[in-house]
Amino acid sequence: MTTTTPLSTAPPLPDLEQRVSLADTLSQTFTLAWRATVKMRRNLEVMFDVTIQPLIFTAMFAYIFGGAISGDVSSYLPLIIPGLIGQTVLTACVATGVQLRTDLDSGVFDRFKVLPIARIAPLAGPMVADMLRYFIAACLTFGVGILIGYRPGGGFVGVAGSIMLAVVAGWSLAWIFTFFGLVGRNAQGVQGISLLVMFPLTFLSNAFVPTETMPRPLEAFANVNPVSLVITALRDLANHGEVTGAVGWALVGCAVVVAIFAPLSVRRFKKL
Repeated sequence: MTTTTPLSTAPPLPDLEQRVSLADTLSQTFTLAWRATVKMRRNLEVMFDVTIQPLIFTAMFAYIFGGAISGDVSSYLPLIIPGLIGQTVLTACVATGVQLRTDLDSGVFDRFKVLPIARIAPLAGPMVADMLRYFIAACLTFGVGILIGYRPGGGFVGVAGSIMLAVVAGWSLAWIFTFFGLVGRNAQGVQGISLLVMFPLTFLSNAFVPTETMPRPLEAFANVNPVSLVITALRDLANHGEVTGAVGWALVGCAVVVAIFAPLSVRRFKKL
């Protein structure tokens, strides 16, 4: 009679949904942020929207619309320069969602999902790296504006504060497009959805014209548009060097966007 040896059972896999400490979450997020910056350095084409676009848009919008809206270019610059920073940062946020969908389709996130790391880290890491892109875009826009005659009344401190606010706002608004990157079926679809949202948020705001010139329904929307809140705060900081109530409302608006779309994005990521 032959005896059969009992089959050995492998130890159970670790619970990948176990809680990760805040320190570990931050460490994992910054590790993945570093990975994203390496990708940027190896593929500089992804930086064109925050390097070439600010140069072209600043000169183009200032000289085309300056005379029509404010009477001359120099009078239009205090209005358009902070507005273009908000517009450029929002455009850069669209690339966040598209790149996320591309990474998902390539299978790299399948590896992240089986690692015992915080589920928010693979999403927040690239977004932290994108803060460098927002910083570059804001600096270049201010630089071109100064070259063509813009003189920010807030001085260096006001400009620095507006750049910091633009970076924070970009990181916050990017959560919207991160969610689109998770629900979209492919990169082309994500880009289409993102542009449908980005254009109303940009053009139905106070970025290019005062909201008082709009019809009443559009003015009402523009006044509560998070992009308008951010741009008003940017103008107060850059043009006057003042931390006004608009700055506080802009930060509140950014916090609301993060509070809504960050949990939605993490929940969606877990279901993929």
